[in-house]
Amino acid sequence: MNTPLVARILLDLALDRHFDYLIPSELQDRVTIGTLVSVPFGKGGEREGCVVAISHHSAYPLDQLKAISAIKDERPSLPDALLKLADWMAEYYCCTRERALQNLMPGAVRSGRIKPKKELRFYLADAAAAAKYIAEAKKQQEKRAAMLKQLSLRPGSTADQLSRATGLGKSVLDALVKAGLVKKEAEQVDRDPFKGMKVQRTEPLPPTPDQKKALDKIFQMTDHPEDKHVLLLHGITCSGKTEVYLQAIGHILEKGGDAIVLVPEISLTPQTVNRFRSRFGDMVSVLHSGLTDGERFDEWMKVRQGKVKIAVGARSALFAPFANLKLIVVDEEHESSYKQSDAPRYNARDVAVVRGKLEGALVILGSATPSMESYHNAETGKYELVQMLKRSDPSIVLPSVRIIDMKLETYEEGKVPYFSKILIDAVRERIRNGEQTILFLNKRGYARQMMCEACGYIAMCPDCSVAYTYHRHTETLSCHLCASTVLAPDECPQCGSREIRYSGAGTERIESLCETLFQGARIARMDSDTMTRPSLYEKVLGQFRRGDLDILIGTQMIAKGLDFPNVTLVGIVNPDIGLAMSDFRAAERSFQLLAQVAGRAGRGFIPGEVIIQTNLPYNPAIQYAAEHDYQGFYDEEIVVRQEFNYPPFSHLAVLHFDGMDAAEVMSAANDFIEKVRADFDEKAVNITDPCPAPLERVKGKYRFVSVVNGEKLGAFRKRLRAEIMTWRREHKNVEFYADIDALNLI
Repeated sequence: MNTPLVARILLDLALDRHFDYLIPSELQDRVTIGTLVSVPFGKGGEREGCVVAISHHSAYPLDQLKAISAIKDERPSLPDALLKLADWMAEYYCCTRERALQNLMPGAVRSGRIKPKKELRFYLADAAAAAKYIAEAKKQQEKRAAMLKQLSLRPGSTADQLSRATGLGKSVLDALVKAGLVKKEAEQVDRDPFKGMKVQRTEPLPPTPDQKKALDKIFQMTDHPEDKHVLLLHGITCSGKTEVYLQAIGHILEKGGDAIVLVPEISLTPQTVNRFRSRFGDMVSVLHSGLTDGERFDEWMKVRQGKVKIAVGARSALFAPFANLKLIVVDEEHESSYKQSDAPRYNARDVAVVRGKLEGALVILGSATPSMESYHNAETGKYELVQMLKRSDPSIVLPSVRIIDMKLETYEEGKVPYFSKILIDAVRERIRNGEQTILFLNKRGYARQMMCEACGYIAMCPDCSVAYTYHRHTETLSCHLCASTVLAPDECPQCGSREIRYSGAGTERIESLCETLFQGARIARMDSDTMTRPSLYEKVLGQFRRGDLDILIGTQMIAKGLDFPNVTLVGIVNPDIGLAMSDFRAAERSFQLLAQVAGRAGRGFIPGEVIIQTNLPYNPAIQYAAEHDYQGFYDEEIVVRQEFNYPPFSHLAVLHFDGMDAAEVMSAANDFIEKVRADFDEKAVNITDPCPAPLERVKGKYRFVSVVNGEKLGAFRKRLRAEIMTWRREHKNVEFYADIDALNLI
């Protein structure tokens, strides 16, 4: 008689707890940690769950435990290491274990709705019989003989392939099957996200001295694991960080290991995947939300089954279920898009560090402008640091940068223009020379505000604390928070005046001005209004790469990862927008964005130029970006962070309370803060009183926040998780979530 085994199962319920079930004797050899199962739950119901532990014991009498009903055979199991990672995420980011577990597996895999794709393929049933038929075929049998000849040359062809090759209809093939000369088999085929994409194979390049120094350190850390498993690769734009990643992965593959490469946005994934496929061919898989469900299912399964060795993608690719993970690369590690906006609100960079520790993998954090936290960790010895401060080709120099004080650039009536004379002349010169220009403004739409000059009315979103943005192409006013849209009025809704003025420029207005200023120039715009599909992104970049465009206008989606040697001018129209944000990270984010955008210029053999138009010419973020001086910016900014005990000298959490009734939300927030604050010394953990969020109202809900600051928040997070479930039951009209290691206070 088998010894009873108990499975601890996490069900698909938001209860943040496990349930014990007996494993039937007939299933004991098949149920392992990570197996997806079906179990009885409640009165006659069934629930799905994941086995997270197996033992001979339970806190409950074994004879009272229900048994597992069935194994979900069609679903793959999860690796034990990933289950441990999900447990850590739930604890650290204060979310339920079930929610953390859901992130490990794409919905296309988890739901069970997507199945492997199968396709009918045809083969000769008997080669000798087919040869005899062909040899003895009479005139009326010529079509069948032609089909048999084609199939002997291309066994395993589909019906469509055979029809195209022979020009014959499917009825001929059906007749051969019926006659027993041809057999058909249903075979599994992958839904290929790379279909139609051709890549040219590349070989490793001789490393530059900086690249060799980086690779030597990487090889040392992988071949002789020490206490440190994280390397910060600080390399300026065009220093060759990608080649370092490629050669590091090649080294890992030689030793039988697997690798994950993260990029901050799916828009960057195609070009990154192409570079890795050019080097490693079919060993590369791609994982991101832009794939179809079928493609995501197949790509994930290829990783789980060991058919590929490298996964490239955005945030979710971090959870690729490799069995022998030895390297994780986080490119542009400073990017805020690595932070997930809903539960679990994890930062993929930080979770990558934890996964690397759990699985004994090296983690490379790469950036031209590292986050303050990562660089501080490197300076204090927590991470290894390698710097590449020269461009990989000595003949390709850093672009020169000019700062234009827009307060000195005025037109009649004292109005500040959106283009300085210097920038206009520079763009025209590039067009004459057959060179290309990038114009950057991190604000989409035509105008940021509609105002009536007669009565001062400003068109505001009724559900959010922001002004409507005007889009001239559609003649609409749109809220960029809740996406509500109304037709732009011809007269003021408040006083009826027709003296309506649109102020503040977005990328749409910059495009319109360019069409007027640079007549005949070939212009394209890239922002979330125009790039509604990944194919459009690739189309525009393809045009720009071929030289079919003179000017590319865009938001931050053109700020990073683009490598076009013929771009010799980058114009930054208004960087002051980011600096005006009420957030302690505003200077850091602005510096990083300016440095990244500036890095798009002069990547070929023609020297590049960057023109920054600003009303704040002496702001340190702008000055240091103009000098390409990360160290100078870091040295100045880190003093401010230490003075106010901001990260990296402390951890920051923002507690959010949302609801339809402002008074009710405020009361509930105060109640929560009183309960948790009583357990902590304010010197160790500082918890502010709830107050309206900088964006006080979004989607009709009033928002209040409390900021938590402390060097160590482990005990606070534990207390928070213990309180959340009870508090939510008492305040059902108020939503609550905790943003641990918040990147902004908005």
